Amino acid sequence: MKIISTNIGNKKEINWKGKLVTTGIYKFSVKDPIFLDIEDVRDDSICDRKYHGGIDQAVYGYSLKHYDYWKELYPNLEWELGMFGENLTIDDLDESKIHVGDTFKIGEVVLEATKPRQPCMKLGVRFNNMKIVKQFWQQDYPGVYFKVLQTGYVKAGDTLEQIKSYPKNKTIAEVYQSKREEKGEN
Repeated sequence: MKIISTNIGNKKEINWKGKLVTTGIYKFSVKDPIFLDIEDVRDDSICDRKYHGGIDQAVYGYSLKHYDYWKELYPNLEWELGMFGENLTIDDLDESKIHVGDTFKIGEVVLEATKPRQPCMKLGVRFNNMKIVKQFWQQDYPGVYFKVLQTGYVKAGDTLEQIKSYPKNKTIAEVYQSKREEKGEN
């Protein structure tokens, strides 16, 4: 798997239906390497530490292949890599083949897959359409949160290489499906 884009964002306050919302979901592709640290990506804004960042959600990866599906639903959006709030846009990140605990190497960095992303209203804010939240729940394209086992720099063009697999663990997609059922988002 190849890193297509590395993305970071600044804290942004926007007026959403008369309410001031602070978010870090507006991430954009950067040319310089980014540093994946233990609890987050250096210089990337995280505004709600309850749901983002931290040891088990330090880095968020999303598949470039999933963009094709969403572009059909939202053809009038100005599409940019990082639209889903991901730090790493990866050419072919398949949640149905990645198990919780699988480990990956990118240069000097070692990552462990921990969980799927669960959409929140800020994804709707980013898309300027709250329908995306329910639509996101209905697809098995949640992306993958990673724990950083070994810190370091990552850049576009680097290869994400699986170094350990835990096939007895649930896949990220299976965990997501369970969460969707719990929330009644079928």
